[in-house]
Amino acid sequence: MKLRTFLTATAAAAALLTLGLPAAHAQSNYKSEYRMSLVLGTAFPWGKGGEIWANKVREKTDGRINIKLYPGVSLIQGDQTREFSALRQGVIDMAIGSTINWSPQVKQLNLFSLPFLMPDYAAVDAVTHGPAGQMIFKTLEKAGVVPLAWGENGYREISNSKHAIKSPADLKGLKIRVVGSPLFIDTFTALGANPTQMSWADAQPAMASGAVDGQENPLSVYQAAKLNTVAQKYITMWGYMNDPLIFVVNKDVWNSWTPADREAVKQAAIEAGQEEIAIARKGMVEAGKPLLKAIAAEGVTVTELTPAERQAFVDATRPVVAKWKGQVGADLIAAAEKSIAERSK
Repeated sequence: MKLRTFLTATAAAAALLTLGLPAAHAQSNYKSEYRMSLVLGTAFPWGKGGEIWANKVREKTDGRINIKLYPGVSLIQGDQTREFSALRQGVIDMAIGSTINWSPQVKQLNLFSLPFLMPDYAAVDAVTHGPAGQMIFKTLEKAGVVPLAWGENGYREISNSKHAIKSPADLKGLKIRVVGSPLFIDTFTALGANPTQMSWADAQPAMASGAVDGQENPLSVYQAAKLNTVAQKYITMWGYMNDPLIFVVNKDVWNSWTPADREAVKQAAIEAGQEEIAIARKGMVEAGKPLLKAIAAEGVTVTELTPAERQAFVDATRPVVAKWKGQVGADLIAAAEKSIAERSK
């Protein structure tokens, strides 16, 4: 009887050990550190979102997954447009990426760069959390990464060193720094400007020296980078596009984690995305838009367009939207437009 009891206990223990092997084996393959690529550091909402995500992942996985932030896209020598390719290849483990920077590899992401598509934050949320956002995530999955959540870089407003911009005519001949996207080149060319593509690292010295006259970026970037100190004394609030961010993980890295840890990383991304969006919109969604007042207090001329003035820019860029409709996808654009029309303001 005692022998039978001993054998039964031994068998049970062996079974428990066997059951525990897959998880233990999987965790033994975990990296000591995972590399997260970011364009901007923690002084900006974008980088702050990465910090929040990393901290939440560490907490939710009891330290099994440790993430190190690499801002300035330092893993790819500062070339923002190479980030998505490097992510698919495994040079980067995870990233919070810009729809703009990844659009050369994933044409559908140009949806968000179509000029004057999304007139307000409610429109942005309707698109990202509606059918169009789901279509984008499926496209990214097919492209070889695992998308988990949305963040936001923000509405891109235009600044320059010359004069206030109230009409397309005011842009004529201005050298405007833009990111490396053909759609941006088309948009600013249609408005009469001279778009100049360069990395963010090169942009600030170029503005300081007068090599370029202006740039377009969210106000959070304008403030954190202190662009008023590099001659950017005029800002126009035209809200011509919003740049959502996407929290993603390399597919092989994702598959190397246990199901429980995958769920933890996903939940951490969703929570971090929500917090990051709130940070990105701070000062613009409150009554009186305190961020605009803070910028004006630094001696910057802030121009807010009337509906009629904004419409002139919309009309001037209609040919750009028509040209890009085929590349972005008519079905995707239609889904986005439907969500915008039905949004709750």
